[in-house]
Formats: sequence, C-alpha cells, structure tokens
Amino acid sequence: MRQSPKNAVFTAIDTLDLTAATALGRSLAAICGGLKLGKEFFTAHGPAGVLAIAGAETPLFLDLKFHDIPNTVAGGVRAAAKTMAPNMLTIHASGGPAMIRAAADAAAEFGEARPLILAVTVLTSLDEADLAATGVAGRVADQVLRLATLAQANGADGVICSPQEIKALRQACGPDFKLVVPGIRPAGSAAGDQKRTKTPVEAIRDGASFLVVGRPITAAPDPAEAARAIIGDIAA
Repeated sequence: MRQSPKNAVFTAIDTLDLTAATALGRSLAAICGGLKLGKEFFTAHGPAGVLAIAGAETPLFLDLKFHDIPNTVAGGVRAAAKTMAPNMLTIHASGGPAMIRAAADAAAEFGEARPLILAVTVLTSLDEADLAATGVAGRVADQVLRLATLAQANGADGVICSPQEIKALRQACGPDFKLVVPGIRPAGSAAGDQKRTKTPVEAIRDGASFLVVGRPITAAPDPAEAARAIIGDIAA
C-alpha cells in the first residue's frame, strides 16, 4: 500500500523521457510529499510507466482529469485504482453531479486504499476572458466556488484550485475538504503559462492542503535541493 504524504509538496514530473522521469522520481521521492504524473506521461507510458516512476509506496497524485458519462468515469476510477493505486485522482467538476458521484462511489469500493477524488474547477491557465470565450459569464472566483460546492455535495474529497481561490474555498467548504493547488511559484520564479500564482508559503498560509510544484523544482540545476528549499520555507 502507498504511504501517506509526509509533507505538502507534490512534484509534477512533466517530462515524457522515461529515463529522465525515473531519475527525477528517485531523487525526489524521499524528499517531497509525493509525485504527480499526468495525461501526457500516462498516454506515452501507461500504468507500467507510472509504476516505474512512483514505485509501489511513493505517494502518487494521478492527474488524468476524467470527464465523460458517469459509467465511463466510474470505470476509469476503478481501473486506475486497481493498476496504479494512486493516493489522489482527478476528475472535472464540470462533468456534473452524477459523474462526480459515480467517481466517488467507485473510489469508495477500495476501502482504506481508496484514492481521494479531486475535482478540477477552473484550470489555472484560464482567466475571465478565457471563461467568457467558452460561454461562462462572470468572475473566475464565482465559477470556482460554484463547481467546488457542487463537487463537495456529490462526494468529492476536494478540488484542484488556483492559489487565488484558497481562502474563499476554505471558508465555504470547511477545514476537511482537500485543496490541492498548482500555480505555485517560489519568489523570483517565472510564472510561465500560469496566470493565477502564489508562493508556497502564501498558499499554505491561506489554507492549501497540498501544493503541486513542477518546473521550479524539475527545471532547477539541482531539483532535490530546490525541493528541499521549498519544503524548508514552508516548515519555517
């Protein structure tokens, strides 16, 4: 069975190079709270590749963002839990109440080994103009809150949200709802394609449960040292 995360930092392993990803995973698994692997890596290497990076015990955030009819999403959750045993697994909150409930019920079948079901609200690369282009009027914060409360009401364990929405979601959804936060950039880091960012310390102070940090760690000259610095800043 996979271990529980020992700290709040999950490192996003975004390279498709299996050799490079394996080296990163080995160097960071003992330092970070866990590893995050997503769609690109999974599409390229499948469950075997995921297990090669995360092993059988390393805490795993499997970011596949399931979004389909309820029965299909439930099947995807079961397959992921059986083959890779992730600690956390993502779906899209915009899939609606029945889909969210189907994912949560499928996860519950695995008892103590169940993955947490985390709903994606509004991607951190989107702002109000991007939402408007998809036909969603209003502020990003309002849409995030709407989708988060929908997810909570239908059995999700938490949400993926940007750093800017942590305080409002913590207030609306209570202390036990998991807030997993990408868009984390240590002071002085480039924002890249993330539009709504905060530093690790700011995010934890606001109420984040877990942080997802990618390039500031993986693109650093010494990824292990970069991870230690972020974890040390949070602890201090």
